[in-house]
Amino acid sequence: MRFLRHIGITRLDRYIITKFIGTYIYSIALIISISIVFDVNENLAKFAQYKAPLSEIVFDYYGNFMPYLANLFSALFVFIAVIFFTSKLAGNSEIIAMLASGTSFRRLLRPYMISAALIAALNFWLGSTVIPRGNVVRLNFESKYKNNRIKTSAQNVQLQVEPGVIAYMQSYDNVYKRGFGFSLDKFEDKKLVSHMTANVIQYDTISDERYHWRAMNYKIRTLKGLREEITSGIELDTVITIEPMDLLFSQGQQETLTSSELHQYVSKQKDRGSGNMVQYEVEYHKRIASSFASFILTIIGAALSSRKRKGGMGVYLSIGLALSFSYILLQTICATFAINAGTPAMLAAWIPNILYSVIAYFIYRHAPN
Repeated sequence: MRFLRHIGITRLDRYIITKFIGTYIYSIALIISISIVFDVNENLAKFAQYKAPLSEIVFDYYGNFMPYLANLFSALFVFIAVIFFTSKLAGNSEIIAMLASGTSFRRLLRPYMISAALIAALNFWLGSTVIPRGNVVRLNFESKYKNNRIKTSAQNVQLQVEPGVIAYMQSYDNVYKRGFGFSLDKFEDKKLVSHMTANVIQYDTISDERYHWRAMNYKIRTLKGLREEITSGIELDTVITIEPMDLLFSQGQQETLTSSELHQYVSKQKDRGSGNMVQYEVEYHKRIASSFASFILTIIGAALSSRKRKGGMGVYLSIGLALSFSYILLQTICATFAINAGTPAMLAAWIPNILYSVIAYFIYRHAPN
């Protein structure tokens, strides 16, 4: 308590923060409970068909589905919480008493912003580090027991391993981490200087080093001007900067990488010349931009619901919910445009925040003082 008073947190701030956080948690628990009931009803037949164990349903699927869903719609939950408890304060004339005591509306927003900052920081941490790990387990469960399809192979894979080094596999089996019809070409000044082929190339999953491969029935042609050296053998241990995850792209893969892994992955794939990195970039920037939605929707909700009105909050609640749902819809539309129409990923992720920041400022200017 002394520490809170020392940093300027008053009893009024603690009162609003407690109301905010408590209502936020309550609304999340309520909506997620309803969502789980509908999801169980929809997928129960599939779980029974594919004989999913109860422990995996509870812990692997729903244990990771709940935080994923909560983080996905966190901004909406923040808005609902603000509207709900602030309108109740206004209905009880508590907001009027706060403003009449000399507290400005700007000062009144401070505990709202503190609460929004706590929620935004928690959501960013969960969305960047914790939830991606859980998504690996959840998506594996869905592929095994819900959708019954797991992508385990790829055909005609070609990528740039390093600048001037091109790898190709006729086919790749992700179950055994094995590629067939492998070739590796190295160029210097647009001239071929080395060409390696192997019937089979096997990734060493137990090696202490990354990028460790074993090439079987290999042949290496080294070109030195007009001379050519040929080396061949049965088996060769080599280091090639390729990992199995670089060879196989699956739907929702970007959701299984932490933000640091996502940034490294996008940079690495761009260096290799991959052209389908937009959805990964959108996911990376969206995690940062979504955290700021808590502040924007908090200001909109507090400004709309802080005035006591005859007839209740029906009209303004409808306006606020329409704004929050349209915000989420705009996020989806911008992400789709970025993936399919070439809109820059960073711009697509931040357009909703920029637009709704202007709306929030306009509503704030018309709030009671």
